[in-house]
Amino acid sequence: MNLANLSSPETKTAVTKIKLLSFPIGKLNVALHIDVVQKVVNFSTVYGSGLNHYGMATIEEEEITVVDLHKKFFNTPSTFKGEDKKYLLLAENSTGERFGIIVTETPSLYDVSIKDIRALPPSYRQADTFKIASHVTMIYEEEKQTTVFILDPDELVIPTKS
Repeated sequence: MNLANLSSPETKTAVTKIKLLSFPIGKLNVALHIDVVQKVVNFSTVYGSGLNHYGMATIEEEEITVVDLHKKFFNTPSTFKGEDKKYLLLAENSTGERFGIIVTETPSLYDVSIKDIRALPPSYRQADTFKIASHVTMIYEEEKQTTVFILDPDELVIPTKS
């Protein structure tokens, strides 16, 4: 499902729920639509200059771009303590390019009603680091309400023409 269509009236009546894979980045909660997620894997090393939030890792004998959202949002790299497990959430953008997102906790899968998903205003997206998020929703769990920003994979790793 194209995330750009989540806010259209036709989509809200045609589909009642979508699946989102959610994970924390610092104090923020973000998610990807399950259709763009391939799997979550353990990893050990990401190579990069350290000058920006992109790196590279070898996963399943393939070189893939790795995005450190903690560095993008807070200008500090993801931190791991001692023997913490390190995970890469493997996903793909609209042209099928695989990429990884560094996550420090196992992601959670949620069924979210389409009517509870709202598009972020374009002016906000352009003025903030949330350009990579297209929509926002609230997830209710055990009397707790969590705001979740839905990421746009094409803003994380911009599609390139071959």
